Amino acid sequence: MSEHAGNEHQGQQPASAIETKLAAARTRLILDKPFLGALVLRLPMQAANPDWCPTTATDARTFYFNPDYIDSLTSSQTEFMLAHEALHCALSHFARRQHRVQHKWDLACDYAINPLLIEDGLAPPPNALVMPLFKGLTAEEIYPLIEDDDDSETLDKHAYDQENQQGGSRSGLSEKDLDRQSSPPPTTGDRDEGAEQGAESQPEQGSGTGASAPPPLTPDERESLSVQWRQRLAGAAQQAMQAGKLGGELARQIDHLLQPQLPWRSLLARYLTALSREDYSYQRPSRREGDFILPSLRSHQIDLTVAIDTSGSIRDDELEEFIAEIDALKGQVSARITLLPCDAALCEDAPFRFEPWEEFKRPEAINGGGGTDFRPVFEWIEREGAQPDLLIYFTDAKGKSPGQEPPYPVVWLVKGREAVPWGQRIQLN
Repeated sequence: MSEHAGNEHQGQQPASAIETKLAAARTRLILDKPFLGALVLRLPMQAANPDWCPTTATDARTFYFNPDYIDSLTSSQTEFMLAHEALHCALSHFARRQHRVQHKWDLACDYAINPLLIEDGLAPPPNALVMPLFKGLTAEEIYPLIEDDDDSETLDKHAYDQENQQGGSRSGLSEKDLDRQSSPPPTTGDRDEGAEQGAESQPEQGSGTGASAPPPLTPDERESLSVQWRQRLAGAAQQAMQAGKLGGELARQIDHLLQPQLPWRSLLARYLTALSREDYSYQRPSRREGDFILPSLRSHQIDLTVAIDTSGSIRDDELEEFIAEIDALKGQVSARITLLPCDAALCEDAPFRFEPWEEFKRPEAINGGGGTDFRPVFEWIEREGAQPDLLIYFTDAKGKSPGQEPPYPVVWLVKGREAVPWGQRIQLN
């Protein structure tokens, strides 16, 4: 029994040169790239049947590999494949497809991951999908840019998907593998968040064929694993940043993924509602109102400054949607608005002022299209001696900022993944 358990992750075979090569690559990742190494550690390694796994694969629980393929790779390419599968899991690609066509989604995920690993210094194997146009984009942003009839193949097998016979490198699932997938998955019991595979899911001893194709994830499994991998991603990122070994585009994508998922309208409404809350006052009334001190309702009118980035990175429909939402919220919370359109300088006719009873709408003459500089907005507020209750800046956050945080609260409503210098960042979803 103990011998059986000890060989559980080795397909009941003695440790081979291929497994030693994988273990050494994993160790190098842990030492040199602790963020990726921490994620790779979460995936037990399992030799797979080459009929369904010509290269490598993952079902968000296990790293499957074709021994012949691993044998053909260099050490750095082996690290690349380990990290590639781990990032599919950590970025929850298995749970983010939604209505999208599976093959295009698989391509988009590989196009999103591969440049991150290359930028981090890992060497991609042959046939890795890389396109400069897609660098820095998420899978969701890449997906609509891929042609519907693109017959490219992914570097690996995405074994977590219901339709994974459509994608993957070099071959699809065989009829035998599809028959295996139609049978119910084995019961593994309580094991490390479902990551390890039980002995009953291993190939028969001495078969030499490797593990069969795992069944695709159920909706409940997708949700559970997505939560687990999100926690793992956050923990690995925090440790790597503390060690000073996480930066570049990979750090920005992780920050974007871990942003609050509430709609921006709800988050913005929370701020405005908190600022405009009504409360009862027990202040002594004037003598003409009598001698009794009775509670009276006091309402606070918000002095709201709204800055809009007009540099050209914000589309007209997004701008109209933003203005309509501010107008709706303004009516609910009684806000006086000062509008400051700005690219590299304030709009010529700024400021535009709107009282609580007036419709907040886009002025007819808003010029723009230049570079982005946030400083004119903050300089105007300081020059006027204004003290807004809140400044909302609608932007892609790619601009020059003042060197010092202002004495009033700032909420940045950001399109894209750029960081903000200070204040509260709300992602425009």
